[in-house]
Amino acid sequence: MHLTSLDWWIVAISLIVAFVPAAMMAKRGGSSTSEFFTSGRSAPWWLIGVSMVATTFSTDTPNLVTNLVREKGVANNWAWWSFLLTGMMTVMFYARMWRRSGVLTDLEFYEIRYSGKPATFVRGFRAIYLGLFFNCVIMATVNLAAVKIANMLLGWPMTQTLVVCAVLNIAFAATSGLWGVLVTDFIQFGIAMTGSFAAAYYALSRPEVGGLHGLFTKLDPQVISLLPNFNDWTMTLTVLILPLTVQWWSVWYPGAEPGGGSYIAQRMLASKSEKDALIGTLFFNVAHYALRSWPWIIVALASMLVFPNLSDIGAAFPYVDKGLIGHDMAYPAMLTFLPAGLLGLMIAGMLAAYVSTIATHLNWGTSYLVHDFYRRFVKPEATEKHYVLVARLMTAVLMLFAAMLTYVLDSASRGFTLLLSIGAGTGLLYLLRWYWWRVNAWAEIAAMCGSFLTAVTFEIVRQSGTPIPDHISLLWTVAVTTVIWIAAAFLGAKTDEATLVSFYKLVRPAGPGWKHVQAKAGVGPSPDSLPQAMLGWMLGIAFVYSALFGSGSFLYGNTNQGIVFAVVFVLSGYGVVKVLQGFWKSTPDHDK
Repeated sequence: MHLTSLDWWIVAISLIVAFVPAAMMAKRGGSSTSEFFTSGRSAPWWLIGVSMVATTFSTDTPNLVTNLVREKGVANNWAWWSFLLTGMMTVMFYARMWRRSGVLTDLEFYEIRYSGKPATFVRGFRAIYLGLFFNCVIMATVNLAAVKIANMLLGWPMTQTLVVCAVLNIAFAATSGLWGVLVTDFIQFGIAMTGSFAAAYYALSRPEVGGLHGLFTKLDPQVISLLPNFNDWTMTLTVLILPLTVQWWSVWYPGAEPGGGSYIAQRMLASKSEKDALIGTLFFNVAHYALRSWPWIIVALASMLVFPNLSDIGAAFPYVDKGLIGHDMAYPAMLTFLPAGLLGLMIAGMLAAYVSTIATHLNWGTSYLVHDFYRRFVKPEATEKHYVLVARLMTAVLMLFAAMLTYVLDSASRGFTLLLSIGAGTGLLYLLRWYWWRVNAWAEIAAMCGSFLTAVTFEIVRQSGTPIPDHISLLWTVAVTTVIWIAAAFLGAKTDEATLVSFYKLVRPAGPGWKHVQAKAGVGPSPDSLPQAMLGWMLGIAFVYSALFGSGSFLYGNTNQGIVFAVVFVLSGYGVVKVLQGFWKSTPDHDK
């Protein structure tokens, strides 16, 4: 592949347009840790919402979708579509409580919710565990996708790509802080989405494909079906049933955490009000599932006609490293058919998506390591200027660790599965800790240890030559972890009453789980309503899924089915608006 001068000019201009505004925010972002990590808690809903979407749209995301579609068809996307259930739960149940908590990072939550040394330990341990280990694994999967794309489109070897990417991200993320990330995300999202739609259009234009009609008539109907083949029980179980019944509430995964967390919580904490936190998170879920899915799926399906086998990719691109070729490589392979100019725009879009995600993970991981570990345990009395300097240095360290870890991974899909396994079984705890006073710090510790050790045990058994299906290990990890943390909640030391009363006064959770604490706190009932939130949750799910599947129905040519989904979309959307209006009436201080 050789890019023309026009392509390179488009890439350069896109970088300038994206980075100049971020550079202008560098002074403000570096004035304090509050500005560096939470933008001074003054971001509007549209900025945090777009930033969440941009962060979850990275170079590995279309590669992952392509991998899923080529292996088991469109229905395989339920592996991540199912996370809408937890995403919408974050919107309706948790967004306002996160904003009320007033913490700088979601790990600070542990020391306002729990008491004693166990609470301190959880905060410090998770700062290292998530900020360094977990975070670097995620960044390594993103790096791997960037390496594959650069190798396919530019012929760059892995080391060259990682060096360029490291320099770009360190220079950007270490300078601007979260303000720069938010502003750049907003610009980069537009570039990336434009490139995605262009890629889908030209994929359909290939003679092997023959447009939408050719795409959907040449492929096996089961490949394009939105539901798995129910005659194949194993596929139905792993692709649809488990994601919708177990995975969505039980698995912790950054960007789809039960109850919110990581950079999603960071954006909610950065918002200027409870209302902005909720609406921004709602916008994220709509755009994440309904807006972005189909351009990627169309390219993935088209690649099955253009490159039916992996050997076809290798034959078409002999210069590509054979060790990098997998089903996820089909997405960058399809990008090579873009004409001059649009190819440059697509590369700019993929670069924008990459930088957006990595910059967020660098800022988020650094917030844990600096605010929740270094500031809390190593040097608690330093100046804000000192902490910002340490944060900038730690940003570079994280990027270097992630770059080295990239050499170990072989596919985005494997990284995704590994992360799901490590976080399995902890999700229910993260949902209940807001609504049940009995959840304690020991339960958090037990959940982390149980999930990690069980997942690692299964991985060791696999490496020894005993094949264990991923869904079996997932179910066992969820079961073992859940039993362990519930036992710890009852057997471990209770959180002291002063901490519980203080937390209730601050967050005001609804429901019966805090009834006796409310009485001791001497304050009125929660302004939230669980039945109202449950109604909003169900309507929100119907709203997003009807948009997703309605769009797919019209693309497939199923007009009548599309009309039905359109009606559901309008009615559920109206219901969501009415529920939100009820929220604001019951929470008169939501702008505080």
